[in-house]
Amino acid sequence: MSIGVPTEGGVAARPGAARRRRPSPSIALSLLFVGAVAILAITGTLLAPHDPSAQNLVDSVQGPSGAHLLGTDDSGRDIVSRIVAGARTAVIGPLAVVLGAMLIGTAFGLLAGYRGGWPDSVIMRVVDLMYALPGLLVAIVLLGVLGGGYWVAVAVLIALTVPYDTRLVRGATLEQRGLPYVDAAQTVGRSPWRIMLRHIWPNILPLVVANAFLNYAFTLVALASLSFLGLGAGPGAAEWGQMLSDNLQLIQDNAWAALAPGIALVLLAMSTNLIGDWVYELMSDRGRGR
Repeated sequence: MSIGVPTEGGVAARPGAARRRRPSPSIALSLLFVGAVAILAITGTLLAPHDPSAQNLVDSVQGPSGAHLLGTDDSGRDIVSRIVAGARTAVIGPLAVVLGAMLIGTAFGLLAGYRGGWPDSVIMRVVDLMYALPGLLVAIVLLGVLGGGYWVAVAVLIALTVPYDTRLVRGATLEQRGLPYVDAAQTVGRSPWRIMLRHIWPNILPLVVANAFLNYAFTLVALASLSFLGLGAGPGAAEWGQMLSDNLQLIQDNAWAALAPGIALVLLAMSTNLIGDWVYELMSDRGRGR
């Protein structure tokens, strides 16, 4: 029989909880990679070895060398520098989608789950309608009609992600609404919004945060896919999805021109998923400890 380890407050900690707080090697590598991408996004092109937009037709379609570690594209632009410059759009766009959808979805989900009645019916009927639509296909159609553009794609993806967040938060709120602490808050006269924001919201926060990491990975790939199809970042932009599209024909001459942005996308999406699972376990353990 396992015995919990006593803590300072006298509450026994669950076996293995302390081990989960220490990141595993895969989580440590994921944190390191995400941190590096975040630094590149903040510094922009300051750490790039060359100007990512500078063209040199004399050095076009060159393989890896001392001057260009991953070679050049058909316009002679340095691939490493363009990967570095593309980190900004890889962070800012998906982050805007995640935060926008999380704020709107949380507000609607809390309202629908806690209040019930006609607010719940109206919100969930709209959510069900949007939930039934194929999101990426709708994004392609809308962006085709609107003319595309990176920030237009971000706005469309926010609108298409909100229903998923709303349904998730509503379900978690329904589970919390019937618990004794909510009844106690109602008994002492707490306002509905205070109960939702000060009592229910902290208890569903681990789920919301984990979902935000998953949304980030999905949005990262979705934005890159839209750029690959010519509906996101403009032609020639230092954006990883656009680089995949622009350099696909160079796969025989300099494979790194197309492989490098694809590998960066996969690693960033995988790293955020792993970190999201780890953060969820940490926050859940703390919640059980309280």
